[in-house]
Amino acid sequence: VQLQASGGGLVQAGGSLRLSCAASGRTFVYYPMGWFRQASGKEREFVAAVTWSGTYYTDSVKGRFTVSRDNAKNTVYLQMNSLKPEDTAVYYCAARGSGRLYSTKWSEYDYWGQGTQVTVSS
Repeated sequence: VQLQASGGGLVQAGGSLRLSCAASGRTFVYYPMGWFRQASGKEREFVAAVTWSGTYYTDSVKGRFTVSRDNAKNTVYLQMNSLKPEDTAVYYCAARGSGRLYSTKWSEYDYWGQGTQVTVSS
């Protein structure tokens, strides 16, 4: 599976961005898909995940971010609203092996996109 993330950019606080993650190489409908982010000098952290049965979020983004997937397009999205300066980070999409449960641990994902920078100015 190859993952290509896009959609990052510079936005003012309170603004919105939508990240996309296009998968190729395999049908990924049964792969849990996650979004992680890594701010400068910090560890990579879980943001959101989507499986065939539900969506999951870290507390700091609940109510502001929405993760979704379009299996027909092999694409996962992360809609980010009400952005805050603390959301500034490189955002990565990741896929876990088919049939497995989602995880909040980045080390348990098997495939990674290249990352896209999100910068939120105050």
